Amino acid sequence: MQTTNAVDLGDPDLYTTLDRHLRWRELAARDAMVWSEPGSSPGGFWSVFSHRACAEVLAPSAPFTSEYGMMIGFDREHPDNSGGQMMVVSEQAQHRKLRKLVGPLLSRAAARKLSERVRTEVLGVLGRVLDGEVCDVATAIGPRIPAAVVCEILGVPAEDEDMLIDLTNHAFGGEDELFDGMTPRQAHTEILVYFDELITARRARPGDDLVSTLVTDDELTTDDVLLNCDNVLIGGNETTRHAITGAVHAFATVPGLLGAVRDGSADVDTVVDEVLRWTSPAMHVLRVSTGEVTINGQDLPPGTPVVAWLPAANRDPAVFDDPDAFLPGRKPNRHIAFGHGMHHCLGSALARIELAVVVRELAERVSRVELLREPTWLRAVVVQGYRELPVRFTGR
Repeated sequence: MQTTNAVDLGDPDLYTTLDRHLRWRELAARDAMVWSEPGSSPGGFWSVFSHRACAEVLAPSAPFTSEYGMMIGFDREHPDNSGGQMMVVSEQAQHRKLRKLVGPLLSRAAARKLSERVRTEVLGVLGRVLDGEVCDVATAIGPRIPAAVVCEILGVPAEDEDMLIDLTNHAFGGEDELFDGMTPRQAHTEILVYFDELITARRARPGDDLVSTLVTDDELTTDDVLLNCDNVLIGGNETTRHAITGAVHAFATVPGLLGAVRDGSADVDTVVDEVLRWTSPAMHVLRVSTGEVTINGQDLPPGTPVVAWLPAANRDPAVFDDPDAFLPGRKPNRHIAFGHGMHHCLGSALARIELAVVVRELAERVSRVELLREPTWLRAVVVQGYRELPVRFTGR
């Protein structure tokens, strides 16, 4: 382990090129622990990069909490106002309660029921782009599929999907100039205003959707319901869209992948796991220590913010052979793209099924994916996301 002082790792300009992977690999390989001075975060923060160290910080028994916030910029003195209410930034009894309420609607069984909706969306999208002109997957395909599924879970009318896609773009990609018309804070506010109106409608006429499930629980306040709708909307949209875009990127750049999926020589579930590892859309997770703890030989007092960089862990050369390569048959694949521990993504089964349907349908209906230009990347620090991925699809 080496302790290093470095530039502010919360600076989104560091992540707009593939140089980020070179930096992460070097830091993961030597199990570095890096301190970033106050800047993007008012009090500064520590960072870990190796698979081992990230898993240690996120482990269920680790003396860390998410209640002060889960992203760079929050800490004990500058907490997230939704801490203790939103599932992703709650602990103990509240976290268990919310998982119990939300879990059934995002479970593997629920996801299987939604797979036909996913297939319909995929076929609709492919029907518009096959044998056509340039298709920017990052805008034309990636966002559409998860948005349709999450909106169905939440009970959002189809005519409102485009608006909510736009708001989630701003909420998580707000540092990028593509989304400079609205700050992330403004986008979250707009999302909350929308769900406040939807909650009122569901109180009057409940259905079988997630909003109705939450509003019928007497222990949850309206604020609790609002924040968790925001959580599910953004969590279900923003990371899966970039994984779907990454799956298309892999089909365009990995020789023989389309054919291998089509003829069954590449197992779809194994390919999906490799897409998740290779893309690692969730870029970082922040935790704050609740007691004295030693990480990588560094003694940390209570109240210390530590950031786990998930893409670095998922390309740690100590765990993954040839980590930068997309290997369709990679086994084992111990990626932590969905996090680790009690905050392991509740929607992981849904994301896997969405990706599996995309992979299968592309392989079945497309003979070639031609990459027309190298992708560009979002200027963002919360998601490792595609800004643009221009391709041309040739149908079978």
